[in-house]
Amino acid sequence: MTAPPSRAAITGLVLAGGRGQRLGGVDKGLQPWRGRALVDHAIERLAPQVGAVLISANRNAADYASRGARVLADARDDFPGPLAGMLAGLRAAGSPWLAVVPCDAPCLPIDLVERLARGLAGRDGAVVQRDLGPAGVRLEPVCCLLSTALADDLARYLDDGGRKAEAWLVRHAAPVRFDRPADAAAFANINTPDDLVR
Repeated sequence: MTAPPSRAAITGLVLAGGRGQRLGGVDKGLQPWRGRALVDHAIERLAPQVGAVLISANRNAADYASRGARVLADARDDFPGPLAGMLAGLRAAGSPWLAVVPCDAPCLPIDLVERLARGLAGRDGAVVQRDLGPAGVRLEPVCCLLSTALADDLARYLDDGGRKAEAWLVRHAAPVRFDRPADAAAFANINTPDDLVR
């Protein structure tokens, strides 16, 4: 059995390049939550788990760069979704693996990357899978660990018009169950003004 990749072999990527449409078009990663920008919460959770952190952002690059992380813009200007940010991260990472998280989930597990790494099962990636009880299971496609060797495959998928992160990930990533009681709220996203208030 292959040993899981070490922290030093993994670069982290915080996805903050979306349009923030459900928040009225504002830059979601810079919205305050509990006194700090959402992106700061994401970095605080991710940074201890990886060797270096990148931020995927298509606006306010200087503001994001002030966090001390390299900022990547999508290679495409048509906002094709989170996969474009992932592709930029796969190409920019100076490590064999890339751990991806969204900027709008400020309570992610502090052992997220370790658990994904242990769940690779010989695949080129691992993705969070949650048990929703009677509603079945659901993937969290923007919470994943990917081999940077997947960059060209992802570029081809986007060139062919693919946009669904889950559809691409299921071809490469092993689902890893996150069913501990503490995981229940860990993947809650902040998508609306009401979410920010709550």
